[in-house]
Amino acid sequence: MTATAPPGLVGVLVDFGRALRAEGVSVGSGDMLTFCAAMTPLDPTDLVDLYWGGRVSLVTRRDDIVVYDRVFREFFLDAGNPVDELVKIEAQAEPEAETVLEIPAADPGAEEPDEETVLGLMASNVETLKSKSFAACTDDELDALRRIMARIKLTPPRRRTRRTRPARQGRRPDLRATIRRSLRMHGEMVDLYWRRRRYRLRPLILILDISGSMSDYSRALLQFAYSAKRASSGPFKVEVFCFGTRLTHLTTSLETRKPDDALERAAGLVVDWEGGTRIGDSLDTFVRHWGRRGMARGGVVVICSDGLDRGDPDVLATAMERLSRLCHRIVWMNPHKGTDANYRPQTVGMMVAGPHIDVLLSGHDLSSLEELADLLPELG
Repeated sequence: MTATAPPGLVGVLVDFGRALRAEGVSVGSGDMLTFCAAMTPLDPTDLVDLYWGGRVSLVTRRDDIVVYDRVFREFFLDAGNPVDELVKIEAQAEPEAETVLEIPAADPGAEEPDEETVLGLMASNVETLKSKSFAACTDDELDALRRIMARIKLTPPRRRTRRTRPARQGRRPDLRATIRRSLRMHGEMVDLYWRRRRYRLRPLILILDISGSMSDYSRALLQFAYSAKRASSGPFKVEVFCFGTRLTHLTTSLETRKPDDALERAAGLVVDWEGGTRIGDSLDTFVRHWGRRGMARGGVVVICSDGLDRGDPDVLATAMERLSRLCHRIVWMNPHKGTDANYRPQTVGMMVAGPHIDVLLSGHDLSSLEELADLLPELG
């Protein structure tokens, strides 16, 4: 097997392979070696990792997928299996699992909690974790949040253009199509065709503060930026920048399937990680070198910073004014806002930027990031 795999885990995986072989699935020794090697970097107590690790390693025929699903459910979700207790403990410790797992109905034992109690506890853990500040999370909790964050769906804002397209209903008749159709019917008006305005997706620009005062939040926000970049496709464009004392373009470095590799590449480009803060100079650089080229034109700019600027306030005020004229909306996420609905900025940077901010959010926990995702379609 593998030298790094736990011996107890190897025995369970081998027993699962034997169960598949007993049901007619062709599983050889080489397949089991691949399965064990695949599970080494994954979480063996996460049923999602366990399921897909086995499926890509042990199933070679499409017809065996149904058999694999049935054996997997009987082997790992049966109440009498020794892995069941470990899976439940891990599911409660890392609550991202319950968003994808379905616990089958079973007769509760005399001393075991029923299914509704277990699911209720797990759901409660998820809500607690979502509302927990990134600064107070442990490494395991941040890893759990990273998995949940990857499932956040972003609906980009849209804007109406002057161009039109054919439609079944609308306010503007399509005279060309209507006349063309009537000529085929010897001049009789049979059907009336319509046109309506086209919609284009607005670009999303994320500008993240990675200075020392934002060290408790910057990595989680960068993970959110990576998830947003991965979720973008087709005409929906997401650009990512970060700044401390200078501005760094991270979009290209985040274009990889593995989040750890993406964050490592991004960290290699940044030379001022957890250093000072010059918000005004960084935004001025963005406006001059990127915004004027059309990147921010008509887009939604999201700035994640606590507003602790060590630069000239006049530079920040000028950069924010120019940026507000270039883009469609400016959203500022300040972790210090938290859940205080009556929050009033106290830093000079926030007070200077305040007149140009359209929406002020917190960005200190996962719930605030979900709030941003829900708000995006309304910013069109």
